[in-house]
Amino acid sequence: APAAHAQAPGLAAPKLVLKESVLQMPKGDTQEVRVLTAAFKPGDKTVFHTHRSPVTVYVLEGQFTLDLDGRAPVVVSAGQAFVEPPNVKMTGYNRSVSDVLRLVIFYASDIDTPFLDPLQ
Repeated sequence: APAAHAQAPGLAAPKLVLKESVLQMPKGDTQEVRVLTAAFKPGDKTVFHTHRSPVTVYVLEGQFTLDLDGRAPVVVSAGQAFVEPPNVKMTGYNRSVSDVLRLVIFYASDIDTPFLDPLQ
């Protein structure tokens, strides 16, 4: 494990939220890094879709439920992050009946790659 670093008073230091090895990162000479935000009203969901490269979701507020094809549902709460795997069919939900869900989404992709590929 990396050594802990003492933080000097008055200096901000980053806090590691998630560290994960991933497969299928873009391989072109140049990639785009994209950062998106999303807000879900109670009961909102995403389209059924896949991603071409790993997508990291950080929950600012609420709980994000991901139904991933062939896997148990994943619930990501405020302050937590999750890496959505590439080429896995999924839908994301705000299952709350009263609370808003707010996310930050970030990923690297080959230039002009769509964020997601909708499925039928």
